[in-house]
Amino acid sequence: MSGKTSQGLARVPAPALFLLGGGSQYVGAAVAVGLFRELEPAAVAWLRLLGAAVVLVAWRRPPAAAWWGRGLLLAGAFGLVTGVMNAAFYEAIDRLPLGTAVAVEFCGPVAVAALASRGARDWAALVLAGLGVVLIADVQWAGSASGVLWALAAATAWAGYIVLAKRVAQGGNGVDGLAVGFAVASVLLVPLVLGSGRLWGSPRLLLLGVGVGVLSSVLPYVLDQVVLRRIGRARFAVLLALLPVTAALVGLVALGQVPGWAEGAGILAVMVAVMLRSRDDDPERAGAPPAGAGGPGSASV
Repeated sequence: MSGKTSQGLARVPAPALFLLGGGSQYVGAAVAVGLFRELEPAAVAWLRLLGAAVVLVAWRRPPAAAWWGRGLLLAGAFGLVTGVMNAAFYEAIDRLPLGTAVAVEFCGPVAVAALASRGARDWAALVLAGLGVVLIADVQWAGSASGVLWALAAATAWAGYIVLAKRVAQGGNGVDGLAVGFAVASVLLVPLVLGSGRLWGSPRLLLLGVGVGVLSSVLPYVLDQVVLRRIGRARFAVLLALLPVTAALVGLVALGQVPGWAEGAGILAVMVAVMLRSRDDDPERAGAPPAGAGGPGSASV
């Protein structure tokens, strides 16, 4: 990131940058929903992964050491889980409203936090998140049971993403590890685009797929890192609670998706759960990447 860009971002309040990143990732998701009319959701997820990989590798140019040994295996596993998470999420939003799917997916990081700390506050957050999912599933199950199951699968993959992201971060690879992981995963997950032959003859679809990768992965990740340096992880985790409602608003404006009262209550319960799981004095979490940084916030959603 250039000095002028950094200076410009420094003038923008951190919460505004966070919302810009969240808005970007969900606008990218809305664009992805539009692509579902022409491609399978899994193929769009692969395009997003490929687009993010191309941009990040061109930007970072990871050194040769990043493509070898244990670092490569760890980054590859991280990228693979991210790709699976994205594919499951896209299958979910092909069947469910955007805000609803995002709220269900947040159960993953909330569960990781509760199991890691076993504190009363985190367990209360897990109960609230579970209640939110029950409210949402009660509305959506009859219409699309598979959509709810896909969203829960994305939540499970997000939990695995958090564990692997922490290890990649501790390895000191940072964005280089993300670039390598996405590149490896885009190769391993090529089967997701089998049967999408028309994709390769359509520059428009390829360009839109790369755009989804930039909007939903690259830009949010970069903005997350700027925000983290300015406000710290605990306050960042509080801001994460805004993401489900941000997704619901984008779904309303871009896709005409209007949540009912039960879905709205479920989304609200998940938001409160995310706020509850934030702690200022958690030494374990202080060294880990936040649940949403690069998650469906930037790598998933």
